[in-house]
Amino acid sequence: MNQKPQLSFWQIWNMSFGFLGIQFGFALQNANVSRIFQTLGAPIDDLAILWLAAPVTGLIVQPIIGYMSDKTWSRRWGRRRPYFLVGAILASAALFYMPHSPALWVAAGMLWILDASINISMEPFRAFVGDMLPERQRTRGFAMQSFFIGVGAIVASFMPWIMSNWIGVSNTAPAGVVPDSVVYAFWVGGAVLLLAVFWTVFTTREYSPEEMAAFERYQQEQKAQAPPERETRSVTSYLGWGGAFVAVGALGALLVQSFGLDPKLHVLAALVLVIGILQVVAGALLKQGRTGNGIYQVAHDLFHMPRTMAQLAVVQFFSWFALFSLWIYGTSAVTSFHYGTSDTSSQLYNDGADWVGVLFGAYNGFAALAAFFIPVLARWTSRKQAHMINLGLGAAGLISFVIIRDPVWLMVSMVGVGFAWASILSVPYAILSCSLPSHKMGVYMGIFNFFIVIPQIIAVSVLGLMLRVLFDGEPIYILVAGGVSFLIAAAATLLVTDEGTEA
Repeated sequence: MNQKPQLSFWQIWNMSFGFLGIQFGFALQNANVSRIFQTLGAPIDDLAILWLAAPVTGLIVQPIIGYMSDKTWSRRWGRRRPYFLVGAILASAALFYMPHSPALWVAAGMLWILDASINISMEPFRAFVGDMLPERQRTRGFAMQSFFIGVGAIVASFMPWIMSNWIGVSNTAPAGVVPDSVVYAFWVGGAVLLLAVFWTVFTTREYSPEEMAAFERYQQEQKAQAPPERETRSVTSYLGWGGAFVAVGALGALLVQSFGLDPKLHVLAALVLVIGILQVVAGALLKQGRTGNGIYQVAHDLFHMPRTMAQLAVVQFFSWFALFSLWIYGTSAVTSFHYGTSDTSSQLYNDGADWVGVLFGAYNGFAALAAFFIPVLARWTSRKQAHMINLGLGAAGLISFVIIRDPVWLMVSMVGVGFAWASILSVPYAILSCSLPSHKMGVYMGIFNFFIVIPQIIAVSVLGLMLRVLFDGEPIYILVAGGVSFLIAAAATLLVTDEGTEA
């Protein structure tokens, strides 16, 4: 058989179940890390820069893991599953320790380790759907991941609130100490993450390299006209553009230093510098004929990405910029605007922070429900139009934060955010997977993560500046800016070319 067989509901369930655990850990991180940072003494306008560990880690780890998993094969463990397992063990250990961090710098370091570990598991899970499912089932497969992401995240986001309101664990602690409700929530998260990933590892069989090669040949034969290969960049192009990026990055860093601009802008300059250095290194390797190594291959694939991937990159950039505005400033926005306090040791602040956890859990719950609706909406309209509609709902949800004053009614805002979140986690990946060669599914999925990471790097560089200069220290307006970013992403979706099919 040269065509990938369609998998049953329960097979798709099993191969996606591990995402429940991964998102359990990710949601605990998103909802509580800013709270931990503030408890350990971080100023509010430094929260964004403290989150820098996460995007930098993803920028480095995901393409490397993607490239390595493409080249991995074990008769017992398969191609992607070894990475699921290693990442889960490391992430669980980080979750157990993070709330016990004795100082702010330790907590920032633990965020780095936690995010790296989650990325080791998460990236191969994305490629896993492309490996295992035929094109007609991929929207369904990624939607199933979205369902488990929603279920895991809603429980994880509620965990501190459950601990304090249902179990009676203390929700307050002395200044500089993380409350027990958060500590126990992270312990539960570590256990759930490990067990859920183990379920997928031990209940799923992967296709062999020979089977994958046969599937790819069949797929190429079915396409009336294969898309033309993009011309390989020359040594001169790599070195010229790389040198230009290096010069711009170095000049930007010099201007920030010379004019006393916000030090966080150094992060942007460093990003430009790194892109330039990557191109220079790729050019030097190409000149020497050393094109078989991972560094050159990742650089080559980055600068020769398929057209659909480049179009989706724009959509992803603005979608994730919006999400990071919520994740970084959601707690401080709600506690200051809706609860009227920024005193992290007060009962009112901690009640507000717990309610943010409930809201985060709610949007993930709505995302779990949306995961069933999105494939239907995609069949009624198209995948592009379905994604545009959902991003528009997300924009309405974020902008409504400044309109709604009663925090209870913010639950309505979370409906829109939940639909956008479910769509972001499924539709772009379903569209992308249909434009990628199967033997490079892992590395391209890793490179696609750049367009999640880069907006976060920009967010941590400029959101603090925007907060002080444009919004007079009122974080609620950062969420409004996130809503505008969602609108831009929705408009860009219409420019995407979808090469796949949907049942």
